[in-house]
Amino acid sequence: MLLAVGEHVLKDEGRHCVRMATGLAGGVGSTKQEMCGALSGGVLVIGRLFGREQVEEDDQKALALAACYRERFLTEMGATQCARLYELVHTPGGLGSCAAVVERAVQILLDLLEEAG
Repeated sequence: MLLAVGEHVLKDEGRHCVRMATGLAGGVGSTKQEMCGALSGGVLVIGRLFGREQVEEDDQKALALAACYRERFLTEMGATQCARLYELVHTPGGLGSCAAVVERAVQILLDLLEEAG
């Protein structure tokens, strides 16, 4: 996710964010046990764009956008956990590759960010 949109959305910070998010790939360390890395990466982008820097700051926009992103991802992809998505992607008639999941997750995120202004 961050490789796909980091430089575009986060400008110069993108490459640093990519490094930080590397361990999220494959449901955390390629274990497939946790949330899809594309979904996690999208939430990180939302946090960078709309999150707070101080505990006193309002974080409701970032939280609402993250929840909306998760819901849209779940509705479209059918799951949020890496292992379940991997099964869905690699079954006969499935998307065939996790790259297709990332591509769709990118589009969902970009649509949401455009709506958020």
